[in-house]
Amino acid sequence: MLPMADELAPVLVLAAHPDWRQSRVNRRLRDAVLDLPGVGVRDLYELYPDFDIDAEAERTAAAQARLIVLLHPLQWYSMPPLQKLWLDQVLAYNWAYGPRGHALQGKDLWLVATTGGPEDSYHPQGYNRYFFDAFLPPYEQTAALCGMRFLPPLVLHGARRAPEAEVQAHVATFRQRLATHPRWPEIEDLAAQPACVVPEPDRPQP
Repeated sequence: MLPMADELAPVLVLAAHPDWRQSRVNRRLRDAVLDLPGVGVRDLYELYPDFDIDAEAERTAAAQARLIVLLHPLQWYSMPPLQKLWLDQVLAYNWAYGPRGHALQGKDLWLVATTGGPEDSYHPQGYNRYFFDAFLPPYEQTAALCGMRFLPPLVLHGARRAPEAEVQAHVATFRQRLATHPRWPEIEDLAAQPACVVPEPDRPQP
């Protein structure tokens, strides 16, 4: 059982892995930041094994954070099902987006992902047929819809076979980035993301 996450933490890590026992890298990423001041780790599969998400508790945590991290393995070119359900149930209209949905505006969203296939498999001549960036638009647009800034992802390809030294360096980078956000050289020039305007007729209320 993980220690209770700090719901008021300025950095919120949403860790999602359907079977942590089978995780070589994501588990180490999760565990490496449990003791970092100002970082709250919410293990979605531990909190919600029945998939019954407490949306209000999750909104409380998300509203207090300046950085929200999606930590998970890539599964079928997307996120694990409970992570997707979190988005579906927590990012409500007129809370996360829409005319009165400003709760996340101005925050940062960071994808930290691992893939089973090596980097060269994400290539027009590889078996995944596309460069990895081709699978990022759903993440980027989720951020844009909520007025969040989408940060350059941190990805470890071929996680099952990556050399131990590479895994250690990757985990160290993740911890260092969380400890120093938002003082990252590569995001100094990234502009804030204005929220996408969703007209009322496009999202009628029940």
